[in-house]
Amino acid sequence: MDLSYTLNATELLDMLLNVAPTRPVFIWGAPGIGKSALVEKFADEVGLECVSLLGSQLAPEDIIGIPQIKGKTSEFLPPKMIARDEPYVLFLDELNACSTEVQKAFYSLIHERRIGEYHLPEGSIVIGAGNRSQDSAIVKTMSSALINRMLHVQLKANPRQWIIWAQENNIHPWVIDYIIQRPDHLFSDPPKTEEPFSTPRSWHMLSDALFEYRAGEKNVPIEVLRMLAYGCLTPSHAGMFIAFTKNIHNKNMLDDIIANNAKWPMDPKDRDTLYFLAQSFRAKLLYELPKTKQEIGNEKISFIYRAKAMIKELSTINFELAQMTVASGDGDVLPDWFMVEVIRDLPKLVQNN
Repeated sequence: MDLSYTLNATELLDMLLNVAPTRPVFIWGAPGIGKSALVEKFADEVGLECVSLLGSQLAPEDIIGIPQIKGKTSEFLPPKMIARDEPYVLFLDELNACSTEVQKAFYSLIHERRIGEYHLPEGSIVIGAGNRSQDSAIVKTMSSALINRMLHVQLKANPRQWIIWAQENNIHPWVIDYIIQRPDHLFSDPPKTEEPFSTPRSWHMLSDALFEYRAGEKNVPIEVLRMLAYGCLTPSHAGMFIAFTKNIHNKNMLDDIIANNAKWPMDPKDRDTLYFLAQSFRAKLLYELPKTKQEIGNEKISFIYRAKAMIKELSTINFELAQMTVASGDGDVLPDWFMVEVIRDLPKLVQNN
């Protein structure tokens, strides 16, 4: 399922606080985007314990329990994981990865909050989550009966919110600083091939690995940094992160160049650094430039003039990277009014775009 409307983490948490206590909610989203962490935060907000069940590892008896004979009749004893005395948040993770039989076992639990004769304690909340079929994850078709028992929402990654979270949760400063410069690299769609890809979870893994190697406190061999980055991230992101780490203590950081306190690196051996800076500059343009010329405030005027000058300077060093900076081939397009000014000043730069 790919819903046309998506929510960021803050919006989804607010929605859960208002809806989940009365109706079960199912959260769709790519692997590693933060679904589980969000549900745990929701449980903390409402003051309830969060109990997680992993749908891909369940059998029907793990839900409905096992029968016990009582006199001339029998009754099912629900599992200890579910049968509790106090209200709690029951998180059914990877719900759409379980078998059809397990999905059937969830029907009454999700809709009526009961298993056989056992009812969840008053005030308990049921939330489901799962990956989408396009995520190359293990998913099965969810029955229409199960779909119709829940309200469905789709979670998207939000770099600003993640950076705030990362600063509050001891994420490695290299990772935070990189995502600040390249917020578009926080998440990438899962590839069709078997290779790592960038998600909030994989950046967190890289952060933990960097702390283990005490990166920043001591010089970590470039081979080790490559191993860590390429083992966690989308390959193109890993390469640019390596270029970023080489540049951390260098004067050629993007902010210095924008402030006209430094120049684009010109040495051929710094090609990877130049590529990283050009990509970061493009991301900053996409983020900073207003969509229309009427929205330009006084605080943006100097940045706009400097941006055009930087594109011109970059074109004298590497014409292809300058073209890449203003290109529209990746789906994100610089504002039309800005492109008109670039065409006026540097017509050759955009004639092939």
